[in-house]
Amino acid sequence: MNLAQFGPFFALEPWRPDEGWRPVDEFVSDPAVLADRIVTAGSMLASRAGLAADALDQRVVASTVSLGLFARLLSPAFAATVAAGAVPALTVANLWWRPVIAGPLPMATSATDPPMPTADPAAMFADRIVAGIVAPVLAEFAHRYRLSLKVLWGNAASALAGAATMLAAADPTLSDRAGALAEAVLDLAPLHGTGWFERPDPALPRRFFVRRSCCLFYRIPGGGSCGDCVLTPSDVRRAQWRAALTN
Repeated sequence: MNLAQFGPFFALEPWRPDEGWRPVDEFVSDPAVLADRIVTAGSMLASRAGLAADALDQRVVASTVSLGLFARLLSPAFAATVAAGAVPALTVANLWWRPVIAGPLPMATSATDPPMPTADPAAMFADRIVAGIVAPVLAEFAHRYRLSLKVLWGNAASALAGAATMLAAADPTLSDRAGALAEAVLDLAPLHGTGWFERPDPALPRRFFVRRSCCLFYRIPGGGSCGDCVLTPSDVRRAQWRAALTN
């Protein structure tokens, strides 16, 4: 399946040697790899804000980086599960990445096992992808940068909800299935309690996620708050929903 058809966050290339791929396991086993990503992102974000390269709080930068990384770890498997009804056999050990300055990280897999059909794709996705892949990487962010688990799991939930929204936009025929799978995964550990979906117009499949935490991006000058953020006033959020439903 060509997951790239749904957008760059879903792309997953076949791993080949000698193409510069690095194991995702590095984010867990080598603190220097994660530190380098934080420094690179911090310099870029500070430059956009007109600040010195080291001016931003590393915790804020780390939270922002985690959100993007979680999106890349979750989105390909999410799209494959929605489209095929089976959870791909991805693990930290068979996922690979290449560094880029900005934008979604290129990712590949060396997995050879076929996707696993299951009567409960949400439970398998929560176990294999969220707990099996995201959780160990998330634990490193928490340990190295003193970020709360509430913030980090909120970031993971936001990344999952974002994947559902982007997938539905790319292929409206998958909208109901994407929303239903995301809702079901959010009802399970380890994402249970991180947020919920609202469906302002029951006649339309569009769902909007509301998280119970904040990614801290507002602490970057000019950053503001995200649409799903707990800090976004409810009237502002609902106005954003109405605008999105009419576009």
